[in-house]
Amino acid sequence: MPSPPSQIASPPRETMSREASGASVSSVPVPEPERQQGQGNQGEEAGWTPLEKVADKVEELYSLRDTFFPRDPSEKSASLRACADAALGVLDSLPPEQRKSPEERVIYEFLMGKILDVFPDYCKEAEEHLSKAVKLNPSLVDAWLCLGNCIWKKGNLASARNCFLLALSKGADKKILCQLSMLERSMAQSSEDQVLLVEESINHAKEAVMLDIKDGNSWYNLGNAYLTSFFASGAWDKARLHHSIKAYQNAEKDETMKLNPDLYYNCATAYKYLENYESALRGFEAAALKDPALRADIEVQKIINLLDKLENATKGRLRPKRSASLVSSLNEVNFKLFHKKATISILSGGLNKTVAVVCKVVLWIRHDDDAPLYYLTCDLDQSYFILSVYGLQNEAIKEGDRVVLLEPYYKILDISWKEQRYKFKSIRVDFPEQIIINEKAPAAHHVARASIRAQHKP
Repeated sequence: MPSPPSQIASPPRETMSREASGASVSSVPVPEPERQQGQGNQGEEAGWTPLEKVADKVEELYSLRDTFFPRDPSEKSASLRACADAALGVLDSLPPEQRKSPEERVIYEFLMGKILDVFPDYCKEAEEHLSKAVKLNPSLVDAWLCLGNCIWKKGNLASARNCFLLALSKGADKKILCQLSMLERSMAQSSEDQVLLVEESINHAKEAVMLDIKDGNSWYNLGNAYLTSFFASGAWDKARLHHSIKAYQNAEKDETMKLNPDLYYNCATAYKYLENYESALRGFEAAALKDPALRADIEVQKIINLLDKLENATKGRLRPKRSASLVSSLNEVNFKLFHKKATISILSGGLNKTVAVVCKVVLWIRHDDDAPLYYLTCDLDQSYFILSVYGLQNEAIKEGDRVVLLEPYYKILDISWKEQRYKFKSIRVDFPEQIIINEKAPAAHHVARASIRAQHKP
C-alpha cells in the first residue's frame, strides 16, 4: 500500500505474525472438542481425539512462526512449510466419519484454514475453508479472527474489519480488539481521517488491556498504537512516546512477550525519538539478537554514526575571533514576544518556559534519517550546542541563519556505549511554533506533514 510523502518515517513494526513483521500479534487459540469418557488426562496425547491431535499440531506450527527467527529467512520458510505439511497430512488422514458431525465439520474447516493461513501471503484456499467454518458456526470467534487476518492479507481492509466487528458482536475479546486496533492503524495510512482512525485504534487497544491487564500482547498493541499516534498527530507530543514506552514495559512483564523481537525494536524506536539514545541502543541490540532478519543492528550503527557526528561537530569549534564575528549580529535580533532572552549557560534541564535562546546556525549535520534535523549552533556567549528540530523540512533552516528558540527543552546528553562515551549540550524543538528564523515564522511550505508508514502486515 503506497505511503504518503512525509518527513517522518513512522515506526511500529507489526504483523499478525508480529504488528509490523514476524512475532505474532496473536496466536489464535483452537477450539477443542469435548473429550470422550474414559480418556486420559488433559496433557496425555494418547487420550486425545484425532481433531485434538491436529489442533496440537497447529499450535506447534504457530509457535514456530512466532518464535523461530533464524538469520536466513528461507530457513524459517522451509521449516514452516514442513510443519504445515505435517499438520495437513494428519488432518487429511482423518476418516470421513470423524468429520461428519456439524461440530467436527466446523473444527475441520477451521483447522484447515488456519494451517493454510500461517504463511505471510494471502491464500485463497485458506479463505474458503475459514468462510465455511463461520457459515457452519457464526459464533466461532476464533474463525472470524483467522478469516479477518486472511482477508487482510488480500488487501481488503474493509472486509477484514467487518470480520473483526462481527466477532466482537458475539462478545468482547482481547485478541479481536488487538487485531482491530492494528487494522485501524493500517487503514489510517491511506485515509484522510488518519488521526481519527489512530485514536480509535488506541481506544480498542485500551479495551483489550482492560479485559486482561496481565496480557503482554494487549500492552504491546497499546504501545504500538501510542507510537503510531505520535507520528500521526505531528510528531511533537512526547507524552505519547512516554505512554508507548510504559505500555511496552508492561508487555515485557509477560514472559511470553520476551520472545517478540518487535517489542524491543518498537520500544527502542520510541526511545530514539525521545533522544534517549542509550536505551534505544540497548533495545535495538536486543531485537537484533532475537531476530537477525529485522536488521536492527543497522539501527544500532546509525545511532552510533549520528552520535559520532554530533560530538565531533561540538568539538570542532571555530576560533574565538571567528565565533565573535559569527554571533555579532545576534544582538540585533528583536522579537515581539513575552520571552526573556537567555543563553544556554543559564538554562535548566528540561522545559524552560518564558525563555528564548537567540543563536546562529553554524552547521547542518546530515545523518541517515529524515528526522529530526540536527544543527550545530552558537549563542550570544559563543557557547556551542546541538539543536534538534522536529516538524520542519530541511530547506527551512540554512547555515548562517539567525534563529530564536522559544521555551527550549534543554539537556546534556551523556551516553556510554561499548567503552565509548558521548557528551554534549542539546536543545530540542518539537514543533514549528517554537522557532523563529531570521525574525520570521517558518514558511507554511516548510512545515513537514507527519504521516504514518508503519509496517502493518497480517
